Amino acid sequence: MQYALLIYSAEDAGPQEPAEFEAEMQGYFTFNEEAGERILGGEPLEAVATATTVRVRDGESLVTDGPFAETKEVLGGFYLLDCENIDEALMWAAKIPAAKHGSIEVRPVMPIPGA
Repeated sequence: MQYALLIYSAEDAGPQEPAEFEAEMQGYFTFNEEAGERILGGEPLEAVATATTVRVRDGESLVTDGPFAETKEVLGGFYLLDCENIDEALMWAAKIPAAKHGSIEVRPVMPIPGA
């Protein structure tokens, strides 16, 4: 089963000092090595200030800069993992370094027949 592990945190919640940042990045490298072939994809995302939001209302596209809602935590990146079950996905989520200062949302990927 595939699971999306969505990484949320306040943009200023992570390590601020270069040595702390380096240690967290090493944590991601370690996570990637340990998870290995379970990782089907994933990427960090640019700052929320670079986002553009598109909505279609009454057939008309509405485009705004940034996210629509004010929120403390923003989506900073994601992993797509192939796991046996939700328990395994939760175990991997707890190993993501940002879980120490943010949250990891774990969601099963909906299978699409014929895809």
